[in-house]
Amino acid sequence: MTIIWEWWFLFPAAVLISTIAMASGVGGAIFFSPLFMIILGLDPKVAIGSALLTELFGFTSGLIAYYKSKLIDFKLGIALLKFSIPAAVLGTVLGGYIPSDILKSIFATGIIYIGYQIFISWRKEEREKQEVLNKKEFEVDYESELIDSDKNIYHYTVCNKSQGKMFATIGGMFVGMISVGLGELMDFHLISRCKVPTPVAVATAIFAVVVTVLVASAGHFYNFFFNSPPAVMNQALAVVMFTIPGVLIGGQIGPRLQRFLPPDLVKAGLSVLFIIVGCLMYYTLFK
Repeated sequence: MTIIWEWWFLFPAAVLISTIAMASGVGGAIFFSPLFMIILGLDPKVAIGSALLTELFGFTSGLIAYYKSKLIDFKLGIALLKFSIPAAVLGTVLGGYIPSDILKSIFATGIIYIGYQIFISWRKEEREKQEVLNKKEFEVDYESELIDSDKNIYHYTVCNKSQGKMFATIGGMFVGMISVGLGELMDFHLISRCKVPTPVAVATAIFAVVVTVLVASAGHFYNFFFNSPPAVMNQALAVVMFTIPGVLIGGQIGPRLQRFLPPDLVKAGLSVLFIIVGCLMYYTLFK
C-alpha cells in the first residue's frame, strides 16, 4: 500500500466530521463521500466504500460512549435492524451495477432531500407547539422508559411503527447504495414525528447504523478485493489510514458534546450544509 502524504488533512477533517456525526446522530459518510469525490476525485464506488468503512469505525467508537451512558434502546434498535440489514444488502448489490454518474445524482438528490426534511422537522416553532403537551402526555401515557447512567428518566412512545419500518428499509438501501440515509431518516422519524428524547433517539439510531454499515461496508470491500484492480483497494486503504484514527477520536468527543449543543441550532446548520453539499455534487456532474 502506498501512503499518500498529501492526504494528511483527512485526519483532522475526520476528527471534526466524526464529532459532528456523533453529536447529531447523522451518518459521517454524508460528509465523507462528497469529500472523497469532490476533493480527492475518487470514483463514487471507491468513495462510498471508503466512507462506509470510515463511518463504521467512527460510529463504533461513539456507540461505546453511548452504551456506557445507557442511552440505547436495544429493543427498538433490533426492530429497525430487521428491515435495514436486508435492504442494505440489496442496496450494496444494486450499487455495483449503477454507473458512477447516476450514483452521484442519487447521492446529490438524497442528501438535498434529507437536508430539507431535517430542516422542516426541526423548525423551532413547530417543536415548541407540542413540547408542553408531549411532556404532560408522556408523564402518564407512555410505552417505554429508559434510565441513563446519570439517573435521568426518559418516557416516550414510538409512534407509527409501520412508517418507522419503511424508513428503516429505505435508509438501509440508501446506506448500501450511497453510504447515507439511515441515521438521518431515523432521526427524522424518532425525534420529529414521535418526540422520542433526543439523547435516546440519537444513541439508538447510531446502534442501528453501526450494524447496518458493518454489513454494507463488508459488501463493498468484498467487491474491492475480488472484483476490482489492486489500485482500487490501494486507494481505499490510503484514505482510511488517515480517516479511521480521526473518527476514533471524534467518536468519543461527540457523545459528550451532544449534551451541551442546542439541538435546533445543530439540525438547522446541518440541513443547510447538506443542501450545499448536494448542490456541489450536482456541480461536479455538469461542470
